[in-house]
Amino acid sequence: MTIPLKQVIQAIEEANEVFTSFWDTKTGKTVYLADPLVTDMTEEDKAFAAAIEDTPERFLRFPTKYEIHQYRIMEDFIDRLSPGKTQEELAYAIRGKGAFRRFKQSVRYHGLEQRWYDYLAEAYRELAIRWCAEEGLEYTE
Repeated sequence: MTIPLKQVIQAIEEANEVFTSFWDTKTGKTVYLADPLVTDMTEEDKAFAAAIEDTPERFLRFPTKYEIHQYRIMEDFIDRLSPGKTQEELAYAIRGKGAFRRFKQSVRYHGLEQRWYDYLAEAYRELAIRWCAEEGLEYTE
């Protein structure tokens, strides 16, 4: 089976705490299932959950927010910066509560936004390729 890599990357970018995304191998579409612990399940959600249970081979789960490890991606980005004040300030920014917000503010302050978003896009792309390999899927660019 073949999936557009762009579709996998989009599912990774959209990963959150409320929905789990799946690739429907029959239709080729990305489908979402709400977490019943976070939000009330609609009848459609219940039917979809039953379909996943009845035909699990049809639905391949995309990486969840917790499998993406955005914090680790931030650490890797910081590690790749030249040693110095900027690297130190970004490393300090990701400590404690509010790390993601402070990191984004520091990246903006130091004029590294484009570099960060390019790095993040490449990290997501690599994760998407790895997911395809793990699922035994080929992908198109």
